[in-house]
Amino acid sequence: MKKDLGKPSALEKQWRNVVRQIRRPYDALSANQRFWIGFVLLSLFTTSLISNPLWRTSASEYQEGDIARESIISPADISEIDEAETESMRTAARESIKNIFVLQRSATDEAAKTFRSAWDKMLSSTSSNGEEETNQDSPKWTGPGDPSLVKVFTARRFGNSELESILGVLRSVTESTIYEDRDKQYLQSEITLIDSGQPNTQSIVSSPLSSWVALSQSRAQIKPGLENIASLSKTEVEAFASALEPLVNPNVSYDSVATEKAKSDIADSVEPVRISLKRGQTIVREGDTVTTTVLSQIAAIKNYASSTRQWNRFIGLLLLITAFYWVAWKFVQHRGYVNRLALSEYKTYALFGFIVLIQTFLMAIFFRVADFTAAQNLRAPLNDPTLWALAIPFAFSSLLMTLLADRRTALFTGLFASLLAGLLAPKGLEFAIYSAISSAVAVYGIGQYRSRQSVTTAGVMIGIVCALTAVALLAYTQQPFILNTVLLAISCGLASGLVTAAVTAVFLPIAETLFGILTDVKLLELSNADLPVLGQLALRAPGTNQHSHAVGQLAEEACRVVGGNGLLARIGALYHDIGKTAAPEHFVENQRGKNPHDRLNAAQSAKIIISHVTYGKKLAKEMGLPARIVDFIPQHHGTRTLHYFLTKARDDAGKGEEIHENDFRYPGPKPQFKESAIMMIADSCEAAARSLSEPTPENIRFIVTKIIDAILADDQLGECDLTLRELTQIRESMIKSLVSIYHSRVDYPGYTPPTKSMQNIVIPKDALEGRRGTQYVNPQDIPISKGGEIEDEAMESPSQASMKAKDAGKD
Repeated sequence: MKKDLGKPSALEKQWRNVVRQIRRPYDALSANQRFWIGFVLLSLFTTSLISNPLWRTSASEYQEGDIARESIISPADISEIDEAETESMRTAARESIKNIFVLQRSATDEAAKTFRSAWDKMLSSTSSNGEEETNQDSPKWTGPGDPSLVKVFTARRFGNSELESILGVLRSVTESTIYEDRDKQYLQSEITLIDSGQPNTQSIVSSPLSSWVALSQSRAQIKPGLENIASLSKTEVEAFASALEPLVNPNVSYDSVATEKAKSDIADSVEPVRISLKRGQTIVREGDTVTTTVLSQIAAIKNYASSTRQWNRFIGLLLLITAFYWVAWKFVQHRGYVNRLALSEYKTYALFGFIVLIQTFLMAIFFRVADFTAAQNLRAPLNDPTLWALAIPFAFSSLLMTLLADRRTALFTGLFASLLAGLLAPKGLEFAIYSAISSAVAVYGIGQYRSRQSVTTAGVMIGIVCALTAVALLAYTQQPFILNTVLLAISCGLASGLVTAAVTAVFLPIAETLFGILTDVKLLELSNADLPVLGQLALRAPGTNQHSHAVGQLAEEACRVVGGNGLLARIGALYHDIGKTAAPEHFVENQRGKNPHDRLNAAQSAKIIISHVTYGKKLAKEMGLPARIVDFIPQHHGTRTLHYFLTKARDDAGKGEEIHENDFRYPGPKPQFKESAIMMIADSCEAAARSLSEPTPENIRFIVTKIIDAILADDQLGECDLTLRELTQIRESMIKSLVSIYHSRVDYPGYTPPTKSMQNIVIPKDALEGRRGTQYVNPQDIPISKGGEIEDEAMESPSQASMKAKDAGKD
């Protein structure tokens, strides 16, 4: 169900209140303070987007063997440590240190001593004849292995020769160089061996794995050695193997502490490698192969750029951007009169800053995306970020400004954004040219913005031109015309146009709302007859609705003659009398029969007539109509007085009764812009022409001239920018349009023209079919006030006049 007269919902009202609360601190500032705060913030934000010292640079990354995509020149005298080369030399130095092992030569003797000691201790607890002494404890095995081995070792008497053979097996195994199994990973082709008995003596052992034995292998040799002793049984072999194997231990071990210390010492002794570059020195030329040395020099330049010098660049760039914005402000101040732009200089500059800031943000993001995309590809031309960057919507700023303002400001905005593109791009000149051409196409390649499809059409045109420009830049930069390269350049150029259209479509309604700009599309949307308020106007006040359309046609044609916004005037005319819906029958164009004002005193009538302005303005604001449309409602009447009602009130006033002129004056203000002034003239001229019974060219010229002269004499046009020459053009346009509307009809057989004696007769309101209001044969009789108003409502109806005449005759 439609809302009454398009009034906003409670949610919309609440949102507007929130916006007003947010704007309160901003509104407290003066216009000058707002401007300079915005100017400073705009310069800071733009500079930060182009070169933020807190961001890491996204310079092209190269690898050894790549082809340089651009020439790289040292920006200053640079002396940097080559971290990569220095680390490479230190790594090589570390790798030159051989793993250190420590040799324990006493391990063989200690193993034999340990076994012999445990054996002798066991025998000492046994009697000489092999029988156990009753006063002593049972013999025990305290050596390696299970204590139960004592049963095997004491089961018989082993001779000295057998024991020596058993110890011989142990010695033969432990005399080998034995290492721990887990240390095998450190046994390289060469190792450093240190004798624990002679710490200062080092030897280099080559291929230690060929002569050294792992611990597991050494212990496995015990059992086969014992099996070679014929006097030992299988059980005895197993028992002695269990006792001897734990005695076989590594006699060489990896010294990790000594190794790491040696590596650290030699790495610390390596002197850092320094790179020295002179200012202007060419590191690599475009097309050359990137070598290891070049990579190191590029890294040095990047390190230099990311140092404190980055802040120097930021400050310098900030000063340049500030100067650019100052030039832009002076351009806005002195660009001359702009017909389409209904914005102040401050608001125009705010719109310019908003668009440029969005454009800079988009370029900064898209350049990074282009670098990222190129980095993901290894094959040419997909690894070239400059080709991917051709898809950036450089024409966005100029296209959006064209749609919102005028071509002159839009072209300046496009060139300004192109300058910033040159500061952002890796190839500044080429991208500045590319951006400028696409911006010019966006400005002059689009016609009137009368439909949302205009943005898509402009995007397609921009894409085609960008594709051609991309190919031209390939030729200019002397790049080979390879099919893949050309196709990628064309594709990115076309993508630039499509992305431009898409981004513009997103930000266009946002900018319209933020800055209160009435584009042609927005105006056309307001002309929709299905809108509730226009529907109510046509239903409740059909005469006013017809009058509004007629006034719109007159005002639109006059605006075209003097270079005004004709569409704005026509749409403003549709809403200029919406306040009459409150009491439509009190206005002559809606009356059929009796005039309600005949029953009211002059003050009451004036209050009703004037209230259509105040009520209309209130209703328009509640609907959320644009401010420019709302301005037509009070300004088309200005501060004129209802002269005939005022005269009538004075005539009817009693003795001593004071009549205040302000009670019969419209609240104003006077017309503040060209279109509202033309509306004032068209409103009175249409009403006057409608009152003519014979709208001949002579009669129309007479009333139009009289109305304009009256408006000028009442000083209603003193606050707008209309010139006398333009007023003459407006007068002739009004006359021509009214003659076309109320053209003479062809005489038909039987038609009898009025006689001379009938020419001064006033025709009643309802005498002419299809006409409303009194029709005047003589144009001089039309009630035109001193301010140019048509006050038909103040005139008595013929029936009321005849009644007064009868009463006078009786007296």
